[in-house]
Amino acid sequence: MKKMTEQHLINAFGGESQAHMRYLHFGNQAEKEKFTNVARLFRAIAHAEYVHAGDHYKALKHLDGGFVANSMAAFGPGDTIKNLKLAIDGETFEIEEMYPVYIEVAKFQGEKLAQRSFEWSYATEKLHKQLFEKAFNAVNAGKDVDLGPVHICEVCGYTLEGEAPDRCPVCGAVKEKFTAFR
Repeated sequence: MKKMTEQHLINAFGGESQAHMRYLHFGNQAEKEKFTNVARLFRAIAHAEYVHAGDHYKALKHLDGGFVANSMAAFGPGDTIKNLKLAIDGETFEIEEMYPVYIEVAKFQGEKLAQRSFEWSYATEKLHKQLFEKAFNAVNAGKDVDLGPVHICEVCGYTLEGEAPDRCPVCGAVKEKFTAFR
């Protein structure tokens, strides 16, 4: 694998791993503040980030040893409104800066497995941002978010509110590959 794409995968793995843990902690805070649906949303998206990290990690199976991951990570957790803002900022960075560059470099370097992993994550991060913005608006108005079941594709991390589709629109996985957060 070309070194630049390899480093991007390492960085993406680090960023998604940190997002997974942050969102679990943010979910605990939302639960303490009685925003049970926001807590459920954080936990569902934490799971999607876990799937993304796993996809990036699998693409790095050729490595043997320790490597430094440079990833943008939000620090300074607070109340649920602050945590939602941190989550929105992180998703925005991935959508506007990180994944578009990583995809183009992987494409240029002919690294198809990395490109697919980046594209799957990129497609999903847009949905995460929308869901976090919906939650932010509700919490900002002093309410819990009105949220149906959230489904996560176990193959690519695709996230949606509502019922799982027959096939994942990102990776084509069957409905049975979705995990529900109700």
